[in-house]
Amino acid sequence: MGDTDERNATDRDFTRYLNARVLSVFGAVVSAVTLPVLVYRLTGSAGWTSAVTAAEALPYLVFGLPAGALADRLDRQRMMVALDFAVAGALLTVPLAWLAGALTAPHVVVVAFATQTAFVFFDAANFGALPALVGKDRLTDAYSRLWGRTTVLELVVPGLTGLLVAVVAPAALLAVNALTGVGSALLLRAITRSLANPRPVQGAGELVADVREGLRFLWREPVIRTLTLVGVTHSAASGAWVAVVVPFADRVLGVAPSGDVRLAALFSCWGVGAIIASRSLPRLTRRWGNARVALGALPLSLLGGVLVLVGGHWLVVCAAAVCWGWAGATVVINGITYRQQVCPEELQSRVNTTGRMVAWGLGQPLGAVLAGGVSVAAGDPRAGLAAGLVVLALGVATAWVTPELRRAARPS
Repeated sequence: MGDTDERNATDRDFTRYLNARVLSVFGAVVSAVTLPVLVYRLTGSAGWTSAVTAAEALPYLVFGLPAGALADRLDRQRMMVALDFAVAGALLTVPLAWLAGALTAPHVVVVAFATQTAFVFFDAANFGALPALVGKDRLTDAYSRLWGRTTVLELVVPGLTGLLVAVVAPAALLAVNALTGVGSALLLRAITRSLANPRPVQGAGELVADVREGLRFLWREPVIRTLTLVGVTHSAASGAWVAVVVPFADRVLGVAPSGDVRLAALFSCWGVGAIIASRSLPRLTRRWGNARVALGALPLSLLGGVLVLVGGHWLVVCAAAVCWGWAGATVVINGITYRQQVCPEELQSRVNTTGRMVAWGLGQPLGAVLAGGVSVAAGDPRAGLAAGLVVLALGVATAWVTPELRRAARPS
């Protein structure tokens, strides 16, 4: 009876955790779509729009290493609750400033940086929270449920948000994000099972040693090192696309940033491709292995990006973006899966946080800043996207000339 009661309590706590993550991801996706549209309406500038994208990605580069080390040692539940409340407070300043007629582009950029900084530490804590909550024997099922729900959100919400920003002021939508942050915090605070790691922080030296251990493993494994470096170039290309998608839609495709529902389709395409990738990747890796999938998907991703660049009609661009999203998500998920398969259990949080910091935290702002600068200099958002694709091409070449990756891709 005691085991049954404990399992029921765990199920209730997992339901709270799952609902909290759904709210959190919902708010994050709404912000990712709303903030660039908001800044573009304020300024009409591809440079400022790119600055928002860079500000959202940069915190992982700046804070990823200490966040991973701290999350292995601190009370994860308190950490996640405090960060949810902080995000809600930061987001609420945008609609309040908008109502007062005092909203500026720098304000939006600062909020984007602050909320994503909180997300970095939240994400690091989340890496260890779920295993501590459900136990190793139920981890696969728990991840499947979590992945299924959040992936649906990432597919559906960008399109719905694109529809909403066509008829509702973007700043007003961020008030909804603040409410989702509060809801997530209250659900996480209601969890009764401990999410904390028993190792206390006994000094800065221990945290530095933890960081070094994660970096050492990431660099020591040649295939992981290559896939991580390739991930930087891939994130740069996706950062370039996110940075210029609104001005690209406006100036190249004739899709206005307000009042045009076709913007919703453009925001949804990558998510459609990612859903297809999540369904097809297990079969691909079972048949071909992680290394061969990486070598095959990388040039397909580059091809998808080129087709987006040269497509002159919004329907053609949507179809190409779905293909790009499929290949891109295949590369990203495949790299993460391989890293988790070969990483020791005691290093999972640090290594995965570090890998994401290097690949996404460096690549995304690099691509956004590059695309924004080139777009402004050339007066054409297509030039910014092309610059991001050049970086991706360098990653494809790096993967194909790496002997360890090519040896791993050979049939046994």
